[in-house]
Amino acid sequence: MNEFNLINQRKQDHINAVLQDSGVDRQQTGFDQIQLRHCALPEINFDQLDSQCELFGHTLSFPLLISSMTGGSGSQLEKINRHLAEAAADQQIALAVGSQRVMMDSAEAQSSFTIRRYAPKVPLLANIGAVQLNYGFGLDEAKRAVNCLEADALILHLNPLQELIQPEGDRNFAGLCAKIELLAQNLPVPIILKEVGCGLSGQDIQRGLDAGVRWFDLAGRGGTSWSRIEAQRAHQPGQQALGLLFQDWGYTTPQSLHNARSFQDQARFIASGGIRNGIDMVKSVIMGGYVCGVAAPFLSPALQSTDAVIQTITEFKQAFQVAQFLVGAASTTDLFLNDALLVQP
Repeated sequence: MNEFNLINQRKQDHINAVLQDSGVDRQQTGFDQIQLRHCALPEINFDQLDSQCELFGHTLSFPLLISSMTGGSGSQLEKINRHLAEAAADQQIALAVGSQRVMMDSAEAQSSFTIRRYAPKVPLLANIGAVQLNYGFGLDEAKRAVNCLEADALILHLNPLQELIQPEGDRNFAGLCAKIELLAQNLPVPIILKEVGCGLSGQDIQRGLDAGVRWFDLAGRGGTSWSRIEAQRAHQPGQQALGLLFQDWGYTTPQSLHNARSFQDQARFIASGGIRNGIDMVKSVIMGGYVCGVAAPFLSPALQSTDAVIQTITEFKQAFQVAQFLVGAASTTDLFLNDALLVQP
């Protein structure tokens, strides 16, 4: 199997794992241990609630980003991204695509990422793996990824655990900071450093800042475990066992938000990883998430239709606004980094 077919099949394997193995969603985020302050006299008209925020020059109806999922050759992968893009446009939220490595040598795969036509006025985020900067990728490939989407920013995803468990994983993460800095200096759109389910430490954030990055997607553990997914694809029993052993490795999203707290005046942070409803979103914004990334809950709807995705977005928005109202916050600005809205232990 050539590299293109291998990568494309891997994307399909990932989707199948999420759909078929309920244990992939670890349900260990820690959000249930965080209590919001209830306000019985909010002094707000719910119908005048302001849940909007700005992201890369676009106004979002509420701070939701459909986080990176997929893309590649095949009608199913193309259908998923189209449904997500159409729903994002309809509901005025942001959308990130999955890794675009697969499109670099395939015009057929590229079409699944050509989604600006479906979402002309919302933020779209391109995506390549940071480790690929050690395997032949550079400024040209980054620009191709951005231009394909007409993207507002480029995600460089960080996935060292996934790569170690993945049978065909790339393991050389040495010297990436200098290469990230080179991209940050020359790419015409912002770079977002994103983990894929293990969270970011303060050291990670500082290294990103030193490289000129000002956006970070924390992507904590407790939601989708990519270590567990890759364990299912492993050919050797020892590698399968290793993937399961590390399936709960890393920082949760609340822990990652805590790690990011001292950097809030230098960068913006996307809270993602195990966010499963609008209440989790409100908690994340209060703890410093500028917007909230959600992926897994949108996969099944995206396989069905644009309307199914819209319905799921609507459910997130309704819960977000009810929780926002019940803590007495008239706007998302009133939520952001407002520790007074949390019940302290």
